[in-house]
Amino acid sequence: MTFRELKLRPNPERPVINDLIDYEQFCGIPQAQAAATEEKSAIAEISVKDLKDLMEHGADAFVLIDVRNVNEYEIARIPGSVLVPLPDIEQGSGIEKVKELAKDHRLIAHCKMGGRSAKALKILQDAGIEGTNVKGGITAWSQEVDSNVPQY
Repeated sequence: MTFRELKLRPNPERPVINDLIDYEQFCGIPQAQAAATEEKSAIAEISVKDLKDLMEHGADAFVLIDVRNVNEYEIARIPGSVLVPLPDIEQGSGIEKVKELAKDHRLIAHCKMGGRSAKALKILQDAGIEGTNVKGGITAWSQEVDSNVPQY
């Protein structure tokens, strides 16, 4: 194998590049993250420890929905949670189920880490159903409340 070297001359009409640009800023990633954070912050959140206290002291005052997929629900679940997968909510069939479950109850939703449940709650909010997101989801539950709940 042989290599050839090419000698390039600078173009005097182009600016000199001394260092690399901030790629994330150039691509607009911080703006996307800020928009996602803003959307997520519009949804009320509850910590897993506060959820545990609520479960111990006010079990009838709320309904906990799990928006993960069926296979995830079979691996690990928070006791008392009801499965209503995010795809069902996105398609509309889950909205009616949630309306029925949340009738006269506070709605709390969780997923693996909090992102999908925030998305589900935004859809439900648009349908007139207010709810609270479990911050950190079942992963935080396993780490902070019940280590017997498997992490995946």
